[in-house]
Amino acid sequence: MNSQELRKAGLKTTLPRLRILQLLENNQQHHLSAEEIYKYLVEMEEDVGLATVYRVLAQFESAGLITRHHFEGGLSVFELNAGEHHDHLLCVKCGKIEEFFDDVIEERQRAIAAQKGFTMTDHCLYVYGICRQCQAEVTL
Repeated sequence: MNSQELRKAGLKTTLPRLRILQLLENNQQHHLSAEEIYKYLVEMEEDVGLATVYRVLAQFESAGLITRHHFEGGLSVFELNAGEHHDHLLCVKCGKIEEFFDDVIEERQRAIAAQKGFTMTDHCLYVYGICRQCQAEVTL
């Protein structure tokens, strides 16, 4: 994502906005909290406050550039909106987030909505559990 896409979304190109977009694009996790973004910016010696990070994330969310996920325990994380639907697996021990997509699950959700008389406009699926790495640590 670049400055042209920011302008297309109706946002001025500023250094904090560009840096936050870069973090969301380039971070291995792809799901970052506002506090994690702020921490990375401080490590990069960027002069951006936590309030600015929250404000920019809210602007990005309103513009449809990012998606906010509210996970169990009040944790909110953000990811770039790539336009492709996916669901999430979340480790309750370490917080690792894995994305997945399954046609069967998607079709079943549409069928259930239709069976109940709903026209589905959106949905999200979060599966909570313990990741392979955390399971291995328990058995050691």
